Amino acid sequence: MTTSGHYESDVLFFFEGRPEELALYQTFFQHLADAFPEASVKVQKSQISFYGRYLFAMVSLPRRKRDTGLVVSFGLGRRLDSPRVAVAVEPYPNRWTHHVPVTGGPEIDRELLDWLQEAWTFSEVKK
Repeated sequence: MTTSGHYESDVLFFFEGRPEELALYQTFFQHLADAFPEASVKVQKSQISFYGRYLFAMVSLPRRKRDTGLVVSFGLGRRLDSPRVAVAVEPYPNRWTHHVPVTGGPEIDRELLDWLQEAWTFSEVKK
């Protein structure tokens, strides 16, 4: 996966004071790096974004500081019907953004990775 020259320091700054979330993100990142070696990643102020041709997944921290874990967001051409999806919005017709809380490593499972694979495919072919 392609990262910037200051990726590691940016990630440490993003997760400053949240070591459990940093460890969880590192596990998540490794899964994505293995699944999408041609992808790139960009650390921004409020999220970490993963790109192929276009943006296909994001990681952010929960809005409330007292909440733990990560929020993994991704876009699909359909709405997922899963209790794991905390919020799903349709910002454009037939383009659904899903937000999935992840509070532990076991939640980075085959189901989530399959959704991210679908998001990658969707982002690569969208116009």
